[in-house]
Amino acid sequence: MRIGMLGAGTVAQALARHAIRQGHEVVLSNSRGPASLTPLVRELGPLAGAATPAEAAAADLVVLAVGWPRVPEVAAALPRLDGTVVVDATNQFASLPPNPRIADLGDLTGSEYVASLLPGARVVKAFNALFAQYIAADPRHAAGRQVLFLAGDDPDAKRTVERLAGSFGFAPVDLGPLREGGRLIQLGGPLSGLHVLKQD
Repeated sequence: MRIGMLGAGTVAQALARHAIRQGHEVVLSNSRGPASLTPLVRELGPLAGAATPAEAAAADLVVLAVGWPRVPEVAAALPRLDGTVVVDATNQFASLPPNPRIADLGDLTGSEYVASLLPGARVVKAFNALFAQYIAADPRHAAGRQVLFLAGDDPDAKRTVERLAGSFGFAPVDLGPLREGGRLIQLGGPLSGLHVLKQD
């Protein structure tokens, strides 16, 4: 499939490499414009390209992997994403370490907030609970596969993400809807930063 990356940082690059290894086309985007991504695209090879965020969002599946403060700005610049599966890999850091602060969203989970900014999109929370270096690494280990927790309100969208993550070597675990499951894996949740292997 064609996968659009909103963001080109460490998480986006890690997922892009997995996707390209599986033969998918990847379109990266950032706030500085496609030309700034030329060295990265060259390194990733012929299945990689660069575009504007709006162009990247026209892909078959979209990954949102930008810093939390930029989420509203990025979302506002996109066309309506009716039916598009959007993987929300963000974490609601109002400020980053060494003085981290979690954004106050009231009763909403981070992904419910993201979904509210992307009407029509089918949002699946995934890849946010793992540090980028563990996403980039081979998820297959001698003792089992790295578990990937995910949550979403659309069963078909979740199955799409499960199949993709499974092809990368992860062991997807569906935690349910964005409200209940998203709360478990977002910042401050009991499964955030929890590294688990599924025995095969």
